[in-house]
Amino acid sequence: MNELKITGGARIGMANATWPFATLKVNKDKLELNASIVGNLVFQPSNINSIEPYTQIPLIGQGIKINHNVDSYKEKVIFWTFKNPQTVINQIKQTGFLNKEKEPKVNSNEEIQNRQKSGGSPVKKSIAIGAVVIWNLLFLIDFIPFFQGKSEGLPIGNGILTALGLLFLSALLSLISSDFRGLILKDGRTLEDIKKFSIFIMLISGFMMFNFVIITKTMN
Repeated sequence: MNELKITGGARIGMANATWPFATLKVNKDKLELNASIVGNLVFQPSNINSIEPYTQIPLIGQGIKINHNVDSYKEKVIFWTFKNPQTVINQIKQTGFLNKEKEPKVNSNEEIQNRQKSGGSPVKKSIAIGAVVIWNLLFLIDFIPFFQGKSEGLPIGNGILTALGLLFLSALLSLISSDFRGLILKDGRTLEDIKKFSIFIMLISGFMMFNFVIITKTMN
């Protein structure tokens, strides 16, 4: 087996991505766990201490635990899969990635080292913080008058609709605009790192925005 590719879920630190928002790709030189904005981790054989079966709930909460030595990554790294965890580990071995005899003693791939130094998330920290701040401020525009008793009905207004609209637009631009991706993503990160999540966000925000517009019209 030259390369292994499995779709599943992932847990990186305290953050969790459910199926099918994570992909495990392995060849003899590299193991990559892509869990979209939850984290995109890449390892060389020398980064791996061990890979072991991990079971939280049989069948729906099982996978493999990747024990590694990359300081910039979260310590807890789990790939969730519906497959038998030991079968996945055996498939990883078949790629040659866990062949200790051929494992380099030092990290030799500069590109991988640079990816590791930038951390697991593909999105720039400043962008992520700014997005959270703007999101909360827009929600407060509707919630503050509601809690002050100045508005009736549900606290759905221009603030929430604007927040959802910006979320939808950001997800769309991340899919179609390389310039926008260059603005929000760390160096070396690509569309593949966020594609599934962006499509999911477009569907959810679009659905919520449509329903909230219907609700506000009904209320009026």
